[in-house]
Amino acid sequence: MGIRSIRAADEWAATESGSSMDPEAAVGGQIRELRKIKKLTLTQLAQAAGISIGYLSQIERNQSKLPIGVLKKLSDVLGVHMNWFFNGNLQAASDERDVIVRKAHRRRLTFTGLGIAEELLSPNLAGPLELLLSTIEPGADSGEYSHDGNEAGILIAGRLDLWVDGKRFQLEEGDSFSFSSTSQHRCANPGKVPAKVVWVITPPHY
Repeated sequence: MGIRSIRAADEWAATESGSSMDPEAAVGGQIRELRKIKKLTLTQLAQAAGISIGYLSQIERNQSKLPIGVLKKLSDVLGVHMNWFFNGNLQAASDERDVIVRKAHRRRLTFTGLGIAEELLSPNLAGPLELLLSTIEPGADSGEYSHDGNEAGILIAGRLDLWVDGKRFQLEEGDSFSFSSTSQHRCANPGKVPAKVVWVITPPHY
């Protein structure tokens, strides 16, 4: 689910282009995951971000310092806000980081002006699927879109209108669904309380 042109709120750290991130944060692996999901080559991402291919390769392998200004450029090209890399599962204990996501360590994204927020429930985007928890405020609408793959989900709170290839389905708490992501689809919250949806998307789409 979710709009893939992400404009997260609170452009924090955008002015701190002179500071550098700790290479121990292992942000490079997350950049590599997102690049592959977006089907971008090293060359394409490096050119779009205005950096050298060799430097990007070092960043992805956590072998080079990563200034905030460079991360901002990479984030813009990859379609995520910088807080994607800071709010993630990197805070988890090393022996569970690739298996478990603790509630306090979920990566969160907010869609400015749309009333939709998403939390990544899967430990990373390197596997075959993506698990998300979406919170859709009353009156919020995702707009129509499509992409490769398949998705399924269950509404765990509130009400949800779901359109698949123009057909509207009205979902109540506990209802689930599945469809090909290549179909034009859209969802909206017609209720008076936030709707919460758990989505499974394969392959990962962020």
